Amino acid sequence: MSKGYRPKGYRQLYNTRVTPQSQPMPGTNQERNNAGGYAWRVSDWTRLERFLVLGSEGGTYYVRERKLTVDNAQAVLRCLQEDGPRVVAETVAVSQAGRAPKNDPALFVLALALGHGDVTTRRAAVAALPKVARTGTHLFHFLEFVEGFRGWGRLLRNGVTAWYNEMDPARLAYQLVKYQQRDGWSHRDALRLAKPVPATPVHSALYGWATRGWPEVGPEPPQEKALTLPWVYEKAKRAQTEAEVLALVRDHRLTWEFVPSQWLGSPAVWEALLPNLPLGALLRNLGRLTAHGVLAPGRPQVAEVAARLCDPEALRRARLHPLAVLVALKTYAAGRGARGKLKWEPVASVVDALDAAFYQAFEVVEPTGKRLLLALDVSGSMGFGEVAGMTGVTPRVASAALALTTVAVEKNVHVTAFSHQMVPVSLSPRQRLDDVLRVTDQLPFGGTDCALPMLYALEKGLEVDAFVVYTDSETWYGQVHPAQALRMYRERTGLPAKLVVVGMVSNGFSLADPNDPGMLDVVGMSTATPQVVNQFVAG
Repeated sequence: MSKGYRPKGYRQLYNTRVTPQSQPMPGTNQERNNAGGYAWRVSDWTRLERFLVLGSEGGTYYVRERKLTVDNAQAVLRCLQEDGPRVVAETVAVSQAGRAPKNDPALFVLALALGHGDVTTRRAAVAALPKVARTGTHLFHFLEFVEGFRGWGRLLRNGVTAWYNEMDPARLAYQLVKYQQRDGWSHRDALRLAKPVPATPVHSALYGWATRGWPEVGPEPPQEKALTLPWVYEKAKRAQTEAEVLALVRDHRLTWEFVPSQWLGSPAVWEALLPNLPLGALLRNLGRLTAHGVLAPGRPQVAEVAARLCDPEALRRARLHPLAVLVALKTYAAGRGARGKLKWEPVASVVDALDAAFYQAFEVVEPTGKRLLLALDVSGSMGFGEVAGMTGVTPRVASAALALTTVAVEKNVHVTAFSHQMVPVSLSPRQRLDDVLRVTDQLPFGGTDCALPMLYALEKGLEVDAFVVYTDSETWYGQVHPAQALRMYRERTGLPAKLVVVGMVSNGFSLADPNDPGMLDVVGMSTATPQVVNQFVAG
């Protein structure tokens, strides 16, 4: 061998310590991701959880909505074949705990279970229907989904019958009046297909009203209390003056869905409706209330609304997901809706209350006391699509919002952003959420190198106990894999640093090595995410 020859080509071609992300790490089962890099494919059960929380609406930068939905559905089907009752149980758990921003993925999975599960699974799905489909709108979504997988056999008819018959009459009346039709379905359609034998005479009267209506409405409400709400609704439809509507709203505590649309332009009607609005409806109508002058600086209604928005127990009871609060904050602070022509001048104290409500909507998070580095993926793919179909909430916006829940409680936390290079960003617990969202929305885009946070910490000499990376896992740009960069950091610093990968889209990949107990993959924008991350970091 000549003195000057060094066979370094072999090291470049096969290196288990430093491998370009465009190649799989030797000795692992990594697969090619949607961006052309390599990562670990998550299990079907992890993908089920991601889908239940994040859905697939809007797709991602690399995968269109149709393909992403098909891929997730096929993962669900494989889980159903492996353990159908477990799929149903996990669906119920996510839905009932309010962990997901929207309930549609849970309803879709339940429909898949009823359409493609074995006998035991189908029975479990039918039994779970009232737990997941808690409103008439949920029921109509479910029926629209399930018709894509099966016909109206006895099991489905029995399930829908139970949904109606097992409700007490007062709650049933509320469902029939408030949620009359969605997705091309109505209670009339569902009842005629299910053909239920009414559980009580009151159920029979309510079914009659839902399918045939009341041609005549008497001057006095029915003696049976459960029939009062349909009577009030029919009276409101026939009202000729604003005074009649106001009297019905105040006497019967009507919410806005029960008021005919021609009266919803009246400030007096909205002022009367305000005390009756459930928290979710209040969140969706803050713009209307402000546009009509009900919410204005100095008015007592502003303090009332702020107190309700900041009540953690009320948020929990209403199952308000933080992402719903985030959407409300973005919309209200913008002073105009995403659709329509309605405009308003935002009231500062209402914006403040929404900012506080976002943090209140998460489960209580205890500080870990550890040294954390939070890394926000702001690459081009993170600015595309909408998390869980929530208008205006891209994965990069949701990541910044989620990171703030940690910044708000931890004392020793360093926040960075990255694409194919490190991007300066500053998040502080003293910043308002809407200000942070504006800052992150304006960060430059680029390719994706999820190894950069660990390499950055090495370069800067930072002592880090845990790296928390918010990403879509579509990394491809770097010359070393994130897992290798973490091991490099551990070796050079002597610190047993951990890595938490917070997945912000429901694709099938993760950067966390499943064989390394110091790495964890979690689903982004679940209400439990901050708590799970902190428990893992704290050990």
